[in-house]
Amino acid sequence: MSTESPVTESTRAVHGPHSVGTAVVVGALGVVFGDIGTSPIYTLQTVFNPDDPHPVPISTANVYGIVSLVFWSVMIIVTWTYVILVMRADNDGEGGIMALITLLRRMGGASGRAAMALAALGIFGAALFFGDSMITPAISVLSAVEGMKVVQPGLADLIVPITVVIIVGLFAVQRRGTAAVGRLFGPVMIIWFVSIGACGVGGIAGHPEILKALSPTYALSFMFGHFGIAFFALAGVVLAVTGAEALYADMGHFGRKAITRGWLGLVLPACTLSYLGQGALLLGDESAVSSPFFLLAPGWARLPMVLIATAATVIASQAVITGAYSVASQAAQLGYLPRLRVAHTSESTIGQIYVPWINWVLMVSVITLVFAFRSSAALAYAFGMAVTATITITTLLFFYIARAKWGAPLWLVLLGAVPLLAVDLLFLAANMTKLVHGAWLPLLIGVTAFTVMTTWARGRAVVTRAREEKEGPLRAFVDELGDRRPPLLRIPGTAVFLNRGKETTPLAMRANVEHNLVLHEHVVILSIDTLPVPRVLDSERTEIDALGYGDDGIIHVTARFGYMETPNVPHTLRLLDPTKTEGRISVDDASYYLSKIELKKGTAPTMAAWRKRLFIATSYITADAAEYFGLPGERTVIMGSRIEV
Repeated sequence: MSTESPVTESTRAVHGPHSVGTAVVVGALGVVFGDIGTSPIYTLQTVFNPDDPHPVPISTANVYGIVSLVFWSVMIIVTWTYVILVMRADNDGEGGIMALITLLRRMGGASGRAAMALAALGIFGAALFFGDSMITPAISVLSAVEGMKVVQPGLADLIVPITVVIIVGLFAVQRRGTAAVGRLFGPVMIIWFVSIGACGVGGIAGHPEILKALSPTYALSFMFGHFGIAFFALAGVVLAVTGAEALYADMGHFGRKAITRGWLGLVLPACTLSYLGQGALLLGDESAVSSPFFLLAPGWARLPMVLIATAATVIASQAVITGAYSVASQAAQLGYLPRLRVAHTSESTIGQIYVPWINWVLMVSVITLVFAFRSSAALAYAFGMAVTATITITTLLFFYIARAKWGAPLWLVLLGAVPLLAVDLLFLAANMTKLVHGAWLPLLIGVTAFTVMTTWARGRAVVTRAREEKEGPLRAFVDELGDRRPPLLRIPGTAVFLNRGKETTPLAMRANVEHNLVLHEHVVILSIDTLPVPRVLDSERTEIDALGYGDDGIIHVTARFGYMETPNVPHTLRLLDPTKTEGRISVDDASYYLSKIELKKGTAPTMAAWRKRLFIATSYITADAAEYFGLPGERTVIMGSRIEV
C-alpha cells in the first residue's frame, strides 16, 4: 500500500488537548519515567566499580566531581535537551524518533536530499532503540534483584535464575495488555520516587557538605582537572540519563505539560536526592561502593527496597517493551518493516498494542543477555552505547528541523546545537572506548536492524515496480471491460479487491476476469494510504473515484490511515456514502480478494544477492493480510502471483 501520500492541512491526528490533571501526571509517572527513575540503582555503582577497565578511584574530590557531573548531565540532556527543546517537535501530538523521521520525510524542496539522508540516520536511531529494548529489561531487573546480595549474601547464586523467571513472566503477560495493571504503575512509581528521595535525604543528613556538588564548578573542575579519569567515567555517568528518550516517545499519550510536571515536580528531585545521598554515603564509607543504592537504605528497609526496586524495574521494562511495539508498528506502516500482526489490548487507549513477533524475539534476546553478561555492571557499557547514540541522533535531527522547517535563525541554532552536540558527542566518544567491554552489542543490534529495515524498504520498491508491470493501468482495464463483446458476465454481490493504489489493476481482479470470465455486479477497489500523521479522523478517512463511469458498478476507494493505526477494511466500507458508491455495498456479504505475491530471487541487478535473500527471508514474517486488514476469513479469497526480486 502507498506510504508517500501528501498530507492536506485538514488531515490531523485525533488528539484533543491533553488534560494536565493529577490523574494524567500520575499515569505519566507510571509509564514514562520507569527507565530513568531506576537509573540511580546502578549509575554510581558502575562509575566507581573497581573491576572497571578504567576505574574512578574513590576520593573526596572524585565523589564531588562525579555526583556533580551526574547532576549536570541530567540537567543538560534530560531537562534542557528533551524537556525544554526536543519535546517541542511533535508530529500532530506524537513524539519519538519516528515522529522526527516523518517530519523529515514531509520536507521537500532544496533541503529534500539532506532531509532524506538525516531520515536514514533517524532510521538507524530507531534501529538502536530495538537494542535498547533488549538491554533495558536485562540490566534493570538484574540490578534490582542484585539487591538480594546486600540483604543476604548467600543468595547471590539465585540472582540470574530469579531474573530469568521475572523476565519470562513479564513477556508472557504482554498479550493481556497493560490496561489493567497500568492503573497500578503510577502509584507504585510514586512510592518508588518518595522512597529513594527519603533514603537520599538520610544519606545527605550524614554528610550535608555533599550539597556543594550541585554547583557546576565541581563538574567542570573534575572534567578539566582530571580529564583522563573523567572522560572514561562518562561511559558510566551516561547511565543517569537512560530513558530520556522515553519522555519524548510517550509524549503522544500524556502530553508535554504532564510529562514536564512529573519530571520537574517529582522525578528530578527524587533522583537528585538519591545521587547526593549515595555520594554522601561514599564519603563516609568507601566500602559501600559495592552497592551504594541499597546500602543507603536503613537495614530494616533493605528487603522492602529490593522488592519495590524489582517492581519499579519491571515497570521500566514494560515501558520500553511497549515502546518497541510502537516503533515496530510505525516502521511497518512507513514501509521499513513487513506488515506485522498487531493486537490492540485496550478499547480506550489506542497506543496500547501487542506485537507477538516482536514480543518473543525480545524475550529470547533479553534472556540470552542475562545468561551471557550475568550482572548489571557487565551490561552497563552496552546500555550506555545505545543511549548516547540515540540521544546524539535525536539532537541532530531536532536542530535540523528547527533550522530547515521552522526557519530558526542560524545563529540561534548554532548557539543551541554546538554545545549540546558537543556534550552528546563527548559521551558517545567515551562509550566508544568500551567497545570491547560490551558497547559493541547495541551497535551490532542497531546495524542488523538497520540493514533489515533498509533492505525491506529497497526490496519493497523493487517488487512494487515489478508488480505494477504485471498489473497494468487500471483505467485502461476498466475501459476494456466496457468494450468487451460479448459483455462480461456480472454475477450478483459485492467484491472488494485490495490494491496498492488506483493507477494499476489488482492482480486478483485481472485473474478473475481473464480466467473465470466473470465479475461481480458491484466492485470496490480499495487502496490503503498510510499518511505521515499518527491518526486520521473518520470524516476524512475515505475518497471515492468512479473511474470514469458512473453506472458500471466499479469504483475505487482510497482509505487513509495514520501510521499508528491498524486498518480495518469492513469498518472503513461502512463509512462510505451510499449515494456515491454506484449502489449499496453489502459489507456483511461482500467477498474480499487479496493478491498474494510469491517472491523468488532473480538475476536482475536490483540488489546485492545477500540482500535479495534477506528480503525474501524477512517476507516470511509478514502477518496474514486478511487478519491485518480485519477481513472475515470465510469470505476472503487469496490469489497468487510470482515476482522475481
